[in-house]
Amino acid sequence: MRRRLAGLCLSSTLLLGILGSAVGAQSLKVGATPTGLPFTFLDTKTNTIQGVMVDLVNAVGKEAGFTVAVEPLQFSTLIPALTASKIDIISAAMFITPQRKEVVAFSAPVYSYGEGLIVPKADTKDYMSFADLKGETVGAQVGTAFVEPLKKSGLFGEVKIYDTIPDIIRDVNSGRLKAGFADAPILAYYVKQGAFPGVRLVETFKPTVVASVGLSVRKTDADLLAKIDKALAKLKADGTLQAILTKWGLPPSADRS
Repeated sequence: MRRRLAGLCLSSTLLLGILGSAVGAQSLKVGATPTGLPFTFLDTKTNTIQGVMVDLVNAVGKEAGFTVAVEPLQFSTLIPALTASKIDIISAAMFITPQRKEVVAFSAPVYSYGEGLIVPKADTKDYMSFADLKGETVGAQVGTAFVEPLKKSGLFGEVKIYDTIPDIIRDVNSGRLKAGFADAPILAYYVKQGAFPGVRLVETFKPTVVASVGLSVRKTDADLLAKIDKALAKLKADGTLQAILTKWGLPPSADRS
C-alpha cells in the first residue's frame, strides 16, 4: 500500500512538473507587417508572415525561452497595438527613433539602413538628394521616419502619404508620382523581384535618414526586454543574426555606431 501511495505521489509530482513546464513556456504575440519584403511579408503559399524579422524573433524566442505567434498588422497600427496590449512584441522594419522611444522600449539595434529612392525606369537622371527633385510630387509610407524630413524640407510640390510601399511603387510605375521614398532594402528587394518592371532604384541617391531597426516592447516589460537583449547578444556573437541577414540577401549594415 505504501509503495502504491509512493508511486502515486511520484507520478503526481512528475505530472505537476510537466504541467508546470508547459504553463511556464510563455507564448507571446508578435506584430509584423505583411508588405515589408524582405523584413516581413505575407507568404501566400503558407498564408503566414515570413522574413528577416520573423526569423529573428523566432531565434530570439528559442534562446530566451518563449514561443511566438506572429500577427499581420499595418505598419501605422503596430505601436498602438503594442501599447494597447493586443500584441507583446513588434518585430518589423521599424527604426529606433527618439520619438518612438518615448512610447515604447527598443532592443539593441539589429540592422541599419536609410531611405531609398525609386523613379520611373525611363527617368535616367542620377539623383543625389532631395534638392534634385525640387517642386515634384513624391510619395512615402505613413508612420515611417522618412515622412517628416520630406515635408520639413519644403522642397516638394506635394508629399503624398501611402499605407504600403507597394502602393508607392505602383504610383511611380504608373506615372502618378515623380518619385517614391521608402526603406532602401525593401525597395531593392521589390525591384530585384521584377514585380514592377517600370521603376528603378536610384543607386546614386544618398539617404538623409540612416537609423537602426530593433525589436520593441512596452516600457513596462523591462524583464522581457532584458531577455531579448541577452538573446540578441548571443545571436550576434554566434553568427546566427548574420546568417539570417545573408539568407534574405541584405547588404552590409549601414551602422554608424
